[in-house]
Amino acid sequence: MTRTRLFRFGGALAATITLLTATACAPGPSGGGAPAAPTSPVSKDISSAGPVTLTVWDQNTDGGISKAQEELNAEFHQKYPNVTINRTVESFSDLKTTLKLALSSNTPPDVVQANQGYPDMGAFVSAGMLRPMNDYAKLYGWDGYYPHGLLKQNSFSSDGKTWQGDTLFGVSQTGEVVGIYYNRKKLASLGLSAPTTLGELDSAMGAAKAKGMLPMSFGNLDKSPGIHLFGVVQAALAGAPAVKNLVSGQSGAWTDPASLKAAQQIAEWSTKGYLTPGTNGVSRDDAVAAFGKGGALFTLTGTWMQQPLHDALGDDVGFTTLTSTDGKPATTGGQGLAWAITSKSAHPDVAAAYIDFITNAKAAQLLLDSGNLPTVLPSGYEPKAGTLAGDIATQYRDVQAADGVVPYLDYTTPTFYDTLTAGMQELLGGQSDPQQFVDALQTDYAAFLKNQK
Repeated sequence: MTRTRLFRFGGALAATITLLTATACAPGPSGGGAPAAPTSPVSKDISSAGPVTLTVWDQNTDGGISKAQEELNAEFHQKYPNVTINRTVESFSDLKTTLKLALSSNTPPDVVQANQGYPDMGAFVSAGMLRPMNDYAKLYGWDGYYPHGLLKQNSFSSDGKTWQGDTLFGVSQTGEVVGIYYNRKKLASLGLSAPTTLGELDSAMGAAKAKGMLPMSFGNLDKSPGIHLFGVVQAALAGAPAVKNLVSGQSGAWTDPASLKAAQQIAEWSTKGYLTPGTNGVSRDDAVAAFGKGGALFTLTGTWMQQPLHDALGDDVGFTTLTSTDGKPATTGGQGLAWAITSKSAHPDVAAAYIDFITNAKAAQLLLDSGNLPTVLPSGYEPKAGTLAGDIATQYRDVQAADGVVPYLDYTTPTFYDTLTAGMQELLGGQSDPQQFVDALQTDYAAFLKNQK
């Protein structure tokens, strides 16, 4: 995606989870069980497929990426006049809530954007709702185009039990890292440069507060921003390798000193008034908009907000990520939602051709031209220094090169999103302390690891 990561779970979620649980246990192709590996040959001959209506669900709602998606869809239809794209676009929160129901129906979409990790992609794979894509990866060369680590994020074991397994279930269109957007004029007025360490960020926010300036415009009404805030601080303290091992269940505990210290730092920022007052009642969009109007020194969000913030502040906005205590870049992010083919699609070859078209090198250039960050930067691309686009592309490239991208923390267990977001709201609101926060994360994590044995 360009990942808005807006989660607004309502009453439909409980029904959705109940339905998915039922389908995951039911036999047969419509009820669950990982689909068998495709045995029929795959083809790039789309023109001979006859008239096809390809139903596509995505969450590319933010300005630049929505415009780019419409343009790519039009170009695909121009190349293949026999294919009509029937697009449904929803916010990330709405897509996350409704997609499980849609995939369990008898007429699911052909192509969907599926959130990586256990809660969504893993559940879909376990229920037999997504088509394995290893054959298309070879046909279109995705296994050579994408970095291996990014393909692994879109992979599971064929039964959906093990994330980063040997079966590919999607490829991504956009790259992402979460970092700190800053107001260049405000930062200069404080005599400071863009922070590159957690200590520098903390000091800059203290300086802003002392001058009567809101240090960070931040809203957590949508819950998911809390994941980003904790992920950035945790990565800066623990380093990318340790957090990667934790998210993937390889080693470590959520009660380790670095995670506890991250929770303590965030609680301190909240207590000192470094974040937007009443942050749990402020939406991400409102917080970003307030920053865009000059209302704060910083805001913390992902690279998917590049175009809206450039539209608001022009050359006055910059972007930075933090290095960890070992001096290496480390932040949360990776790539947008995976574009996947549903197992019931009657047109998998057309679906694969569409996915390749909107993610290939030509599409990458169109994304850059429309203020977006592609998953793979075009060969020879040189970011323009001193611009927001240049900052973002440089930070993304440098973090990737250092292997410093930490997966989104909600990938950790099937229930970790709920545990982490609830915990962050309580931590920011003062209803729990840092130790209680990390204890709750560890309880969820330990229970999942025990069931995996």
